[in-house]
Amino acid sequence: MSSTRDKSALFISDIHLSPQAPATAERFCAFLAGPASAADSLTILGDLFDYWAGDDDLADPFNTRIVAALREFSARGVALLFMAGNRDFLVGDAFAAAAGLSLLPDPVVRDIGGVPTLLTHGDLLCTDDTDYQRFRAQVREPSWRTTFLARPLVERKHEIEALRARSETEKRIKAASIMDVNATAVVAALTSHGAQAMIHGHTHRQGRHAHLVGGMHCQRWVLGDWHADRGTALACAPAGWHFID
Repeated sequence: MSSTRDKSALFISDIHLSPQAPATAERFCAFLAGPASAADSLTILGDLFDYWAGDDDLADPFNTRIVAALREFSARGVALLFMAGNRDFLVGDAFAAAAGLSLLPDPVVRDIGGVPTLLTHGDLLCTDDTDYQRFRAQVREPSWRTTFLARPLVERKHEIEALRARSETEKRIKAASIMDVNATAVVAALTSHGAQAMIHGHTHRQGRHAHLVGGMHCQRWVLGDWHADRGTALACAPAGWHFID
């Protein structure tokens, strides 16, 4: 378990950037140039991109623009950290170097304003969706990653599009509760990591939840997803934690 201290920290997730959503990209770049520039750190908890086929796609014009915006942002002296989500788990060291950010494992504990806080994308907590958890375990295997990234980029993109289409079909027939976090999994994660708070995304169900863990009152903050007309962040400052637009 690793731990570091942040004084004024911002957290976002599920921006789902893609060329097909230019207004969302504009909102994100404006966020980097505006509110985020006043923070000590910005942590992206996964799904920055709608999908990432591999770091050899850095030359794509849209990706180049986003990476340049991230690098310009980090060059201002704000610590920029990234944790992979279920859409962009193929992000690697080349992307991190180009964007000027540090990669975080999932999960990880950080000291946020004196509070040991568990950071995770959130999909690990959706344990009721057993089919997804099997798929997640498969694609996170280093051998699977190596084999997949060895395939031509165009072929990888076609495969990802097919997987996304299948996922959208499955979502329509799954119960909404299955795709949310499991309360027992949340308590188990907080307990095993000795955390007093948790921040995650993935479910797109922005909010704050209270959990009683071994007699200790813990808070779980869920980050919202971004759209052309909406993009929120969790601001953690000495005066308190709250969502900002």
